[in-house]
Amino acid sequence: MSDHSPSCAEKAPAPAANFIRNLIDEDLRTGKWGGRVETRFPPEPNGYLHYGHAKSICLNFGLARDYGGACHLRFDDTNPEKEEQEYVDAIIEAVSWLGFDWGKHLYFASDYFETMYQCAVTLIRAGKAYVDSQPADEMRRLRGTLTEPGTDSPFRTRSADENLDLFARMRDGEFAEGTHVLRAKIDMASPNLNLRDPVIYRIRRVPHHRTGDRWCVYPLYTFAHPIEDAIENITHSICTLEFEDQRPFYDWLLAALADAGMFARPLPQQIEFARLNLTNVVLSKRKLVQLVDEGHVAGWDDPRLPTLIGARRRGFTPEGFRLFAERIGVSKADSWIDMGVLEECMREHLNDTAERRVAVLDPLKLVITNYPEGGSEACEAANHPLKPELGKRTMPFSRELWIEREDFMEEPAKGFRRLYPGNRVRLRYGYVVECTGCEKDAAGNVVAVHAEYFPDSKSGTPGADTYKVRGNLHWVSVAHGYRAEIRLYDRLFAHPHPGARREGDPEGLERSFLDDLNPESMRVIDAWLEPALRAARPEERFQFERHGYFVADRIDSTDGAPVFNRTVTLKDSWSNENKAHSRG
Repeated sequence: MSDHSPSCAEKAPAPAANFIRNLIDEDLRTGKWGGRVETRFPPEPNGYLHYGHAKSICLNFGLARDYGGACHLRFDDTNPEKEEQEYVDAIIEAVSWLGFDWGKHLYFASDYFETMYQCAVTLIRAGKAYVDSQPADEMRRLRGTLTEPGTDSPFRTRSADENLDLFARMRDGEFAEGTHVLRAKIDMASPNLNLRDPVIYRIRRVPHHRTGDRWCVYPLYTFAHPIEDAIENITHSICTLEFEDQRPFYDWLLAALADAGMFARPLPQQIEFARLNLTNVVLSKRKLVQLVDEGHVAGWDDPRLPTLIGARRRGFTPEGFRLFAERIGVSKADSWIDMGVLEECMREHLNDTAERRVAVLDPLKLVITNYPEGGSEACEAANHPLKPELGKRTMPFSRELWIEREDFMEEPAKGFRRLYPGNRVRLRYGYVVECTGCEKDAAGNVVAVHAEYFPDSKSGTPGADTYKVRGNLHWVSVAHGYRAEIRLYDRLFAHPHPGARREGDPEGLERSFLDDLNPESMRVIDAWLEPALRAARPEERFQFERHGYFVADRIDSTDGAPVFNRTVTLKDSWSNENKAHSRG
């Protein structure tokens, strides 16, 4: 990573106005930060990032990019029980994959543990923190409710010297977990429960993935995060709405430390925005863990899971995520975004960038009876219909071809324009053929279609345009194509709001989000592919004509034998179904 401010792999679209940009514009106008804009993306390394994190990443890094500032990638590793280096590595890879560069600004909360400890000591000396020795359940009982004030702890009046001594001994490992905690001393009668003397340090006898056994007291996130922002001189600390009730403590803590000379003003400003609510997925970490642990998906990188490593394996693109983040914008109000919006952003980017190839997913043999046996020739196909600079490739044509089974009907339905006895169609990039009949097995199933071709009808040759046909079929040569595994992925959940009650549900019926798992979320088939696809590299993306966008699996593909995952279909087939589900 370079040391310059964050950048994007491609130039970002012109930013849309929103309330966060308006706040930043006002700060720049008044000179509050001396023209600086510094944001941060602060994940806890206790799991894999999901689609909601992508919105936050694009927002924080995008703001820094657009205002010529910097965005810090900071790991809030204050909970050693759940954090691992594996997640650190995965998060770094995911943010980089999305196209963002944090330069020299890679930080860990654990690097600040000594400073955080000294901040806690400063609060104790100022009479704004104390060691509480109550059992946890008693502390909860005395906290009060939304309608009743809390009750002071009997240890709230401990002297500063006694608190300093106890806190030092907590750090030195003299006490067992749960015997003492350090609490901020604010107001047990505050209408905001987060200001009723919140716990800011607790004892944990757990090795940390970076600091080992050096510490046995750890700060809580709500205490650590504001201090991290202040240490790093963050200007705008942007987080989701669930932290709105925590903002008064954020401001109280930094003001108390600034009054004591620990930090200089102006202090970082916390700004909240609505998190991503996306249909047909679950973004709860608990539910994602359940899906993985119970085997409903094949792991954290399962292409159906809304993790960024799953999205990458499915063939979703960084450009598509950045377009999605720009398109949905940010607001203070919670709302639902249809999964189709994200999928359409992926289609939009892939339509522009993915080369075209041919695959037959449900093969039926077509025999061109008047074509020479054993003969073959090359047909030319454009790699991209709108980008001639990408050139052409050759597709071998022969007497026997694979076509899609749905492209033939012995007795055609009204409006059917493909192959049926007596009808003519063009074999895309090849010849016009006329269907002459079919072969059936003993059970009456069609096993092959017969046709005759017109030798002067080859695409791109003089006179070929004189043949006017309405059907156009894709195909793969039986002699030259090859079989490959194709994974047809679809949405993991069939209902837009997994587990939600439906109109008409019996009283007392409890639904689980697992009840709405889509049984058709993955189908594995063997398909016939044009020979050029043998050379596909892992993560190389294509449009399979008529079928959608596919990617060579980054894990299971091998040289000469790529496995393809369907990223998204050519059109959104879920819109009407989602509307029907929403009506119950």
